[in-house]
Amino acid sequence: MDRKMAIVSGASRGIGLEFTRQLLQKECFVVATARNLANDELKNLTQEFPDQLQLEVLDVGDDRSTESFTKKLKISHLDLLISNAGIIGGENTNLKNASSKDLLESFNINSIGPLRLARNLLPLLEKASHPIVANITSLMGSIADNKSGGYYAYRMSKAALNMFNKSFSIDFPKITSVVLHPGWVKTDMGGPNAHITSERSVSRMLSIIENLKSKDSGKFFSFDGRELPW
Repeated sequence: MDRKMAIVSGASRGIGLEFTRQLLQKECFVVATARNLANDELKNLTQEFPDQLQLEVLDVGDDRSTESFTKKLKISHLDLLISNAGIIGGENTNLKNASSKDLLESFNINSIGPLRLARNLLPLLEKASHPIVANITSLMGSIADNKSGGYYAYRMSKAALNMFNKSFSIDFPKITSVVLHPGWVKTDMGGPNAHITSERSVSRMLSIIENLKSKDSGKFFSFDGRELPW
């Protein structure tokens, strides 16, 4: 990957932090964002890559925060947007304990957040020669694959994110936009019993991103390259 401009949301830990690290290693200029940037690993990366990394506070669930973040940007274009910020939306939310608060918060962060960010960054994306938007979703957002139920807030919000991605890919055909399932990753959200390290998951997802063609826009991919069912 040539020196490109990238933005990563939810970069303070887990998958977002690893995307930031690996993109820096690929010599990209990265704007890493999170609601809270007080992270020692991020600080170490700023020392290791002082000319490549910019840290900015961003709450993707807030209109004003997203607009303020966009106005601060000094980059001339945007090659890659990684919309990674997300929440689980409560514990195992069955029908009886799925609160309206959890549901609405999940939709606001997981579904509307990526829309909010892409809409604000659209002018910068359109200035890039081959812009890409990668929305980090989950296989739990697949309707066809759902065989265990539960997790209403998370499943519903990720299914909505998948639909946003599909509509965006149709409305903006010059921007390649995909949803990526990272697998069950060992992060704070995935837990210690997960099967995949964040390093492996992100490395595989970046390989997919680097090899995307315009015909792939709107599709739903697993980190291992498989196209997933809606």
